[in-house]
Amino acid sequence: MAEADLAGAVLFDLDGTFADTAPDMAAALNRLLAHYDRPPVPLAQARRHVSSGSRGMLAVGFGLIPGDPDYERLRTEYLEFYAADIHCDTCLFPGIAELVEALESRQTRWGIVTNKPGWLTDPLLEAMALPFQPDCVVSGDTAARAKPHPDPLFHACGLIQCDPRACWYVGDDQRDILAGRAAGMRTLAALYGYLGVERHPRDWGADGLLEHPLDLLRFLDTDAPIGVSAATS
Repeated sequence: MAEADLAGAVLFDLDGTFADTAPDMAAALNRLLAHYDRPPVPLAQARRHVSSGSRGMLAVGFGLIPGDPDYERLRTEYLEFYAADIHCDTCLFPGIAELVEALESRQTRWGIVTNKPGWLTDPLLEAMALPFQPDCVVSGDTAARAKPHPDPLFHACGLIQCDPRACWYVGDDQRDILAGRAAGMRTLAALYGYLGVERHPRDWGADGLLEHPLDLLRFLDTDAPIGVSAATS
């Protein structure tokens, strides 16, 4: 492998790690619930399910899981509501803009790897008017299999010509850490994100925990988990 391929890179999950999309995803759910004369779900309750996308929203709002009657119909309706107002209250998490600027100044490649489908990912990133453009964007329908399978991360590495062993993957859901580990990457769990509703991030097997996005720079500087010692506590 060429020496340039061993240069490091940072890949981010989108929802709950790079951008706070919960307000708009929860708003779409509540519009769908109102359409069926159901009570709204508070943002704080919906927030923990956002990393699971439409599946999480239908679970918290309707108690449905894939395979249930009406699931696919309601999923389609939900995504239509969400796509129509995809960037009303969505914003970068505090510190992400500064982190990206720091990565750019270091000439460290960075990208987005999300399970969000491309027809939602692309217009959302465009509407966010990022100060710098990612070196790669891999959506949930880009590769044959989505996270927790490592296919999307391998695809991202191919796009930026980077050895997975030289990459960090940052996510706020256990599937992110499973995918990153399966790809041979070092992984960081974003404690400021949504974190799902299952196991505690300390039990995900990540190489470290991030209390704040800028903590990532300390990991890059030392090339080993430091600072957030709770990762091993």
